[in-house]
Amino acid sequence: MKRIEGLARGIANMIDEEQYCIHILTQVSALTRSLQGVATGLLDDHLKHCVLDAAKLSDEAAHEKIQEATAAVNRLIRS
Repeated sequence: MKRIEGLARGIANMIDEEQYCIHILTQVSALTRSLQGVATGLLDDHLKHCVLDAAKLSDEAAHEKIQEATAAVNRLIRS
């Protein structure tokens, strides 16, 4: 998260300094990849812990957690 924060701050500074657009876009791409890495890590953690724990409780709880995960994946794909 510190890297993401630094990238975002760096992009803001680059824009303020009116740096070359292509260089800024390169940094935006790096920020996007970093955010995607965090998102996939969170999703992996959710599947390994929340969904697995729910599956141990009941089929209904597992189904609910799987639906949550599916909705989260759909939001990630759309963004």
